[in-house]
Amino acid sequence: MPLREFMGTLGLLIVGGNDTTRNTMSGGLLALHRHPDQWAKLRENPALLPGLVQETIRWQTPVIHMRRTAREDAELGGQRIRAGDKVVMWYVSGNRDEEVIDDPEGFVIDRPRSRHHLSFGSGIHRCVGDRLAELQLQILWEEILKRDLEIEVVGPPVRAYSNFLRGIKSLPVRIVT
Repeated sequence: MPLREFMGTLGLLIVGGNDTTRNTMSGGLLALHRHPDQWAKLRENPALLPGLVQETIRWQTPVIHMRRTAREDAELGGQRIRAGDKVVMWYVSGNRDEEVIDDPEGFVIDRPRSRHHLSFGSGIHRCVGDRLAELQLQILWEEILKRDLEIEVVGPPVRAYSNFLRGIKSLPVRIVT
């Protein structure tokens, strides 16, 4: 593998394993704060936890976009794409597509087909760490539920300045025991 490609791949693995999962955790707290009915639903039925994990990943969409280079001529949505053209995939847009997702702006932990989101990419460009991220988020929320923690968001999120990651730089919270 050429050095430039190797470094690019390494960078994606580091970002995928750190920034995206961390920001999805913060995004989950923010989502449950803004949708307390979903938090109550989860507390009543912890079996909804896998749906919470997937909905948080969709709702937060930690990676905004990814660029690829077309290998061959194609047409997509009436737009001609030539081999060598740069194409940007907007994950945020795909995860808010009202033609595919009912109530895409909502946060619904028992959404049907909850894994049907684009946060991990798709096809041969699917994130190699997707299962690890899901496991980390699952364990986080299992432990919060097990300890019956009440986590209150007490201030607005400060978003990270980035055109690549939907990051949360800080989110003031208080843990009520």
